[in-house]
Amino acid sequence: MDKEQINKLTSEYQSLQEQIQSLSLQKAQLSEQNEEFKIAAAELDKAKGKVYSAIGGAIVETTGDEAKKELKERQESVEMRLNIVNKQYDDAIKKEKSLRQQIESMIKNENPNSK
Repeated sequence: MDKEQINKLTSEYQSLQEQIQSLSLQKAQLSEQNEEFKIAAAELDKAKGKVYSAIGGAIVETTGDEAKKELKERQESVEMRLNIVNKQYDDAIKKEKSLRQQIESMIKNENPNSK
């Protein structure tokens, strides 16, 4: 293995680390949204009287059932996206570990005297 291959793998490794950071941020944001939806659902269950829903930049009056339905759909969408991001994150972590081991092995083979 030559230094060019090591440099290529190192560059790929750095790119993968950036991807992992991005996925980690997405996971955090989606988890936060999911928690907000749970809180909103609990508040909606306690609501008495008029219920309002935000649609784009407008707030309109709606029924409690319609608001619950809309909230549930949005929460399911976030949960689905969170599951996808979690899988992508897990796959990237596995690839990162494998790539790190490959780079370390190549470096050891380049420098057999180092421990």
